[in-house]
Amino acid sequence: MSWWGKRLGGAFGYVLGGPIGALLGAVLGHNFDKGFGRRDPGVETVGLADRERVQTVFFTATFSVMGHIAKADGRVSEQEIAVAEAVMGQMDLSPELRRMAMRLFDEGKSPRFNLDEVLDQFRAEAHRRQSLIQMFVEIQLQAAYADAHLDPVEERLLLHICDRLGVSRALFRGLEQLVRLQYRFTEEGSRAGGRRAEAPARPSLADAYAVLGVGSDASDEDVTRAYRRLLSRHHPDKLVAKGLPDEMMKLATQKTHEIRKAYEMIRGARGLPV
Repeated sequence: MSWWGKRLGGAFGYVLGGPIGALLGAVLGHNFDKGFGRRDPGVETVGLADRERVQTVFFTATFSVMGHIAKADGRVSEQEIAVAEAVMGQMDLSPELRRMAMRLFDEGKSPRFNLDEVLDQFRAEAHRRQSLIQMFVEIQLQAAYADAHLDPVEERLLLHICDRLGVSRALFRGLEQLVRLQYRFTEEGSRAGGRRAEAPARPSLADAYAVLGVGSDASDEDVTRAYRRLLSRHHPDKLVAKGLPDEMMKLATQKTHEIRKAYEMIRGARGLPV
């Protein structure tokens, strides 16, 4: 059973406060404790109840921040709403969770939404786990890139988000390139939100190398090492164990599939054994 199903069963096991608790409370119609216990950022393993807490924080922050980014240019268009719904579709959310995600998206558009406070709590609750934070940034980038380009206003806001979460500019650019090129490795990239008139160009060998973050002159060993490192970072089970909501596992699985396709293209071009 997912963290959400357990909440419905009355087994939250924690009290979530702070700005994220306030957002969740506004959506659910509950009043949570105003304070929230900060965790030791050096801790790498969490218990079941703590993992459910991180999952709740991840889900709440993801869709509220997504709404805030959509409003960055001053208004939220029907297309941007369609993009958010497309991302939810990729996550295969249940009807109830989809409604909750859209309410959080709307909360993020509100003038009273405090982005920095939400990001600070998310970082603290996530124990500063880099892989989990990177997945959060990738999801925001995926939503922003669903129309095949990144608006300058959205880019500035995403860079601010990365600064707040401790993600370097170099890493952001790497994630940006990964997300942009992954659209060429998945059918979703050609129809996200129904916004593209035609399918994107077929991925090239150069694209495959870029997805893995290596050059065409890299050795076979370096290519394989980069592939395994990227695959490990996006492994769904590992991400869920660190706090990725179960409902978002499908999105992580899609990413590992795209990474494998890039590696298979390179392996075929090099004549590497299976």
